[in-house]
This record gives sequence, C-alpha cells and structure tokens, in this order.
Amino acid sequence: MKTQVKADMMLVLVTLCWGVSYYLMDICMEELGPLNLNAFRFLTAFAVAAVISFPKIKNVNSVTLKYSLFVAISLVFVYIGATFGVKYTSLSNSGFLCALTVVFTPVLAFFIRKQKPDRKLCVVVLMCLVGIALMTLDEHMKMASGDILCLMCAFAYAVDLLITEVAVSDEKVDAFQLGVFQLGFTGLFMLALSFVFEDPSLPSTGACWGAALFLAVFCTGIAFIVQAVAQQYTTASHVGVIFTLEPVFSGIVAFFFAGEILLPRAYAGAFLMLAGLFFMEFDVKGLLKKQQNQKSV
Repeated sequence: MKTQVKADMMLVLVTLCWGVSYYLMDICMEELGPLNLNAFRFLTAFAVAAVISFPKIKNVNSVTLKYSLFVAISLVFVYIGATFGVKYTSLSNSGFLCALTVVFTPVLAFFIRKQKPDRKLCVVVLMCLVGIALMTLDEHMKMASGDILCLMCAFAYAVDLLITEVAVSDEKVDAFQLGVFQLGFTGLFMLALSFVFEDPSLPSTGACWGAALFLAVFCTGIAFIVQAVAQQYTTASHVGVIFTLEPVFSGIVAFFFAGEILLPRAYAGAFLMLAGLFFMEFDVKGLLKKQQNQKSV
C-alpha cells in the first residue's frame, strides 16, 4: 500500500472521531460554555500528549513553536465556529457545513500557493460540493441560523490545513511536536476567551466528564497529532476531500443517538460524497497501465 494511501486512511479514522464529536459537544454544552469546553478539551489533550511524549517534545525549536502558534490561531476560529454552530443549528447540519473545507482548501491553495488542482480533484470537489448541498439545504434552499458559524469553521480549517502543509514541508519543523504544541496554544487562547466571556468550570456529571474526556483524548489530542504527521505524506487538498466524510459520520451518529432523520436527498448527497472519496483514492491510470503491461507480457 502506498504511503499516501496509508496517510489518507489514518485521516479517515481521524474524521470518524470528529464525526462523533458533534454529538459529544452537544452533551457537554448542557453544562459548559462553548469556549470553556474548547479550553478543557485542548488543554487536557495537550497535558496528556506532553506527559506521554515528553522526551520527543522537550527539545522543540522556535520554528516549530512559531508554526504551532499560527495553526492554533486558525484552530480558535475553527472551534468557535464548530461549537457555536452545534449550539445554534442541528447536529447534522453543523457537521455537513463544516465539511465545506473541501471546497475552500483547493481554492485557497490556488490563490495563495499557486497550486493548480488537477482535473480529478476538480471533479471530486464538485461531487462533494453537490453532495453537501443536497445534505444541508432545505426545500427553500435556505440554511439554519447557526450555519454561518459553521461556514467560518470550514474556511478557518482550510487555512489550518494550508498552514500545516507549509509547516511540515519545512525541514526545521518536527510534525509530531507541531501536533502537540498547537493543542497547548489553542487551549490557552480558548481559556483566555472563556474568562472574558464565560464563567469557566469543570464538568459536573459523569456523562459530561465522559464526553469531554473522549473529546480531549481522541477527537483532539490523537486526531490533531495524527493529522500533522499524516500531512507529511499527502496534500492539503487531499485532506480536505477526506474530511468530507465527517458529515457522513456525524449524520450517522445524529440518527442513532440523537434521533435526527435526514431527507432522502440528504442520503443521496452522502453517497455522492463517499463516491467522490473513493474516486479520488482509486488510481485509474495506474490500474489501466498495469493491465496493459500484463497483456503485453
């Protein structure tokens, strides 16, 4: 299996965790404010990662810290958009709109880094865009009131992916350290905002503690470290397309655990997005070339 495919499969697992996270955030925000929740999950994730991997991160250099700070700033906007989006729109809608990263990423890559997307990626992005539209827009072609925050989340995460891509391509940057320290910086920013706009506190019930700890360890700590490491072997645009699976997973979780039912066209949209992912990963030219070589032999 190619290294890029392995990296992409790791990112699919990350996306699964994030698909579950919308339901868990909804549980936590019955007790915690959005900024408070984000501070808890990122600082907890950083503390766990730092303790486990201290020998690997103790000699971090200034370049890695600089990029970690830049990534953290973008993540603040990502998670403000995501958590407030969950609060003011449906679980399914928030997951689906946040997946518009797949559209923003290649557009920003083209204008900022002059990376011209190939025809295959353009087709996949179009498939995903149509799929997201089918899953999110109502019969009047309107979005829920909190959807603008989810769009901010998607745009900010596209910026995050591009910053991470630039960072991990720098030989002075350690991808693992980047993944760890971005958690700490994001948590500190969120904690400061929480003290200004909310009344910070810890979870008070078992359900909230369980959901918050899962968010911190799996959906934040492990997920962002894996993303930073995996992006050494794939592109930001590829990552953006893979992350379109997030609304599919969030929709499944919302159906089974929160009782949210999608319209038939929304399921068609989910299928279209899945088809786009498989089309992106399927090497048609390589397969045809292999068959031609076999025939010539």
